[in-house]
Amino acid sequence: MPLDWSPIVLTFELAGIATGVLFCIAVPIAYGMSRWRGRGKAAVQTVVSLPLVLPPSVLGFYLLVAFSPANGFGRFLESELHLRLVFSFGGLVVASIFYSLPFMVNPIQSALEGLPRSLTEASLTLGKSRLATLFRVELPNAFSGLLTGVVVSFAHTVGEFGVVLMIGGSIPGKTRVASIAIYNSVESLDYRGANVYAAILLAISFSVLFAVYLANRTVPGVRP
Repeated sequence: MPLDWSPIVLTFELAGIATGVLFCIAVPIAYGMSRWRGRGKAAVQTVVSLPLVLPPSVLGFYLLVAFSPANGFGRFLESELHLRLVFSFGGLVVASIFYSLPFMVNPIQSALEGLPRSLTEASLTLGKSRLATLFRVELPNAFSGLLTGVVVSFAHTVGEFGVVLMIGGSIPGKTRVASIAIYNSVESLDYRGANVYAAILLAISFSVLFAVYLANRTVPGVRP
């Protein structure tokens, strides 16, 4: 029986979109957290990092309840915005963003917090704006953190199971990603198919992580 490649294609489509959106969200969050010295930082940091310790089925369940048309928020999304997130690819993207958020925010935040304050002060002294300093000085010098966040978030999204199963189910060509296809293959005693899917994910995940470790060894840390 020929292998159905649609779960693999769907998995990497999901990972690519979710990682791109996550990057745009995580950079301002990480920058704000790295500069925050007041009260409440610990509480916000806890909320951002909660998916690190929260069982995926718990997060998936609450997202399923929130997005369900049977409840207020889900009904508003469907009736006013014509947006249905349960058992849809869009729902998988939103769920992946929630679940992978700390994997993007934390490395970038750590890299920004590790930069010498003199870099920022020198840029501001030379008349650069805060925004110009961020994009021309701070982010380039935090490149290793940016790279780590992107790669780890991508790899983490590729391997998601509990969250995507809860919010998306197993609809062929729509929400059946590779991890779900492995589970379905094992359930139907198709160990050959499960092994092929698993081997592909293993090879790609190893390659991605190996590449980021090599890149972090060759990328200079902080430029003077």
